[in-house]
Amino acid sequence: MSKRLEGKRVLVTQSNNYMGPATIELFEKEGAIVTADSSDLTETNRCNDLIESAGIIDILVANLASENFSGIPTSDLTDEDWNTAFDVMVHPLHKLSRAVIPQMVERQAGKIIVYGSASALKGMRTLAAYSAARSAQVGYVQSLGVELAPHNVQVNLIAQNYVENPIYYPESLRSQEKFQNSLKRQVPLGRLARAEEDAQFALFLASNESDFFVGQAIPFSGGWVQR
Repeated sequence: MSKRLEGKRVLVTQSNNYMGPATIELFEKEGAIVTADSSDLTETNRCNDLIESAGIIDILVANLASENFSGIPTSDLTDEDWNTAFDVMVHPLHKLSRAVIPQMVERQAGKIIVYGSASALKGMRTLAAYSAARSAQVGYVQSLGVELAPHNVQVNLIAQNYVENPIYYPESLRSQEKFQNSLKRQVPLGRLARAEEDAQFALFLASNESDFFVGQAIPFSGGWVQR
């Protein structure tokens, strides 16, 4: 049986955390040749240098996330808080995409997949900087998606929430009865998604099976948000 990403060259950012490890493991099982990058993409020229050093990229997986934004009232957000959200999650997305677009357009083939957040689709208290940055990702993907569609390059975003990872949902939190009860109230499925389930969704978007998906921000949240 053929593998779905046989021989595809994939770049995964923030490879050591969030959705990086699960994505790399699954993509490699499916035959991809993965470049895993864990460098600081906020550094000057780092995004351009990364794309150049990676060479041919068939699939860019923009795994861009940050913590420490939850629970801050908007009136208490500092300029640094606000700017950091965009510096980590928005500006690298543009710089990576801008650098990789020419080669994808030249080949008339390519995929850009963004691990985003469902917080861009549903209001959440005390999360203004994070939600604004995540919403900017959605707007960017929608615009870039229709721009690149005529070149057979598909750009899509996974708007996720309630997906297992040790940073957002450490074991110490998951084991608490209060958290379990909150899951049942907030998420129709009543549980966290496994990272492997999320990676399977990314695999679909990376494969030729998703060629008719253009500029979409698709919820992956167990029913927490619906569009």
